[in-house]
Amino acid sequence: MKNVKTLLTFLSIIALFLLAACGGTEEKTTEKEEPPKTTEETSYTIEHVMGSTTIKGTPERVVILTNEGTEALLALGVTPVGAVKSFTGDPWYDHIADQLKDTQVVGVESEVNVEAIAALKPDLIIGNKMRQEKIYNQLNAIAPTVFAETLRGDWKVNFELYAKALNKEEKGKEVLDKYNNRIADLKDQLGDKVNMKVSMVRFMAGEVRIYHKDTFSGVILGDLGFARPESQNVDDFAERNVTKERIPAMEGDILFYFTYETGDGKGSELEKEWIADPLFKNLEVAKKGEVHKVSDTIWNTAGGVLAANLMLDDIEKIFLKK
Repeated sequence: MKNVKTLLTFLSIIALFLLAACGGTEEKTTEKEEPPKTTEETSYTIEHVMGSTTIKGTPERVVILTNEGTEALLALGVTPVGAVKSFTGDPWYDHIADQLKDTQVVGVESEVNVEAIAALKPDLIIGNKMRQEKIYNQLNAIAPTVFAETLRGDWKVNFELYAKALNKEEKGKEVLDKYNNRIADLKDQLGDKVNMKVSMVRFMAGEVRIYHKDTFSGVILGDLGFARPESQNVDDFAERNVTKERIPAMEGDILFYFTYETGDGKGSELEKEWIADPLFKNLEVAKKGEVHKVSDTIWNTAGGVLAANLMLDDIEKIFLKK
């Protein structure tokens, strides 16, 4: 009888142990975390001018092949591992040089170094059809590659594409909202001054251009609501290879000019020649002292969101002091 009681007690203890173990298993099952998402679940597809590109995860090693694109990346908080050289600068424009100390040059917009790009092992390449269409397949074989269509006109369209490609749409919206809010505020401050007809001229070695609306600075002037001389108030890029007989077409209430200088002095020589020409001096805008030289980098060549805000700084200084 004593042995039976001992056996029953032993069995009861085992039963209790088994119940406790089952209970512990249930608790662990309940608290078990969900498995992390797979790479496929975090991939996304970008539609662009060359087709569709699928990108896995958030890109960290990005190569950018346009000057305006470099500015976009920096504004989005991304330092590219590789970028094309600035049109002027050694190798970067002054206003972005400090942010690109660790970035490798991969050629220029019109001639990129494919081997240098491959050596950087990027996980995303961003380029432009207007500049690099012929080597798109080579680039896409290195890493997922997204192309914007053009470099003229509304730079904000490209910026939005870059933000999507970088998986930073929210940050991109924040940057553009800040720009648009600044435009609205400055437009209010300018008041009737936006009725002034703004003329824009560019000097470069061997060529003079009168700039129209479909340009980087033309779009920003349009955002502010500025008027343009009739011959410049057209939706295209510029009147190229202008002769001195066309100087009267530069007339306006205020004239901005910028000079592209590569270091050989030829652009600056052409600028001085034309500014000193009797036909130019006879313009009403010149007689009134409303001819202003501004930075070619900021008003034209850099072409990105950082330069856009610096151009607005110039507008404030020039117009709000009047």
